[in-house]
Amino acid sequence: MKKLLTSLLLLLPLAAQAVPTVELTTNKGPITIELNPAKAPKTVENFVAYVKAGHYSNTLFHRVIDGFMIQGGGFTVQNGNLEQKPTRAPVMIEADNGLKNVIGSIAMARTPNPNSATSQFFINLVNNDFLDFRSKTPEGWGYTVFGKVIAGMDVVNRISKVRTGYIGGMQDVPLEPVIITKATYKP
Repeated sequence: MKKLLTSLLLLLPLAAQAVPTVELTTNKGPITIELNPAKAPKTVENFVAYVKAGHYSNTLFHRVIDGFMIQGGGFTVQNGNLEQKPTRAPVMIEADNGLKNVIGSIAMARTPNPNSATSQFFINLVNNDFLDFRSKTPEGWGYTVFGKVIAGMDVVNRISKVRTGYIGGMQDVPLEPVIITKATYKP
């Protein structure tokens, strides 16, 4: 009996481990994201560092394409203009982690350089398998998925329906700002 009790107590911490989340408070409602540090440790560490530093407070979902994705985390609006926020060094790509760009997944935005992701992220509105890892080549790397929306997909879908246009030379920008007022980490 004592051995069984000891075994159960050893398993308890594993079963009780909380999955880390981030809540994005937006002017359209809350979005809760479950992070996956087991599959994308460097990317999650990078994202959480931005959250803890307050980087995402008062940033915009600055690129919204219905039927594709919503992107945010890098711009504020100042006097009607988009202003890019300063970022930390880029994080190494982890797109070969087995996670897919499916509905509700969150992935890092980047330039054509696979190792260029900093603070910007996007939430997939549909299954975007063409963004998934295929090979370790410039055209095959894809985009690192590091979590998924577990609450607030209705908010994400509402955001996807806002009117967009050109602002400051950028296209697909919401004409009425969609603001991340705060991001909160919950370990």
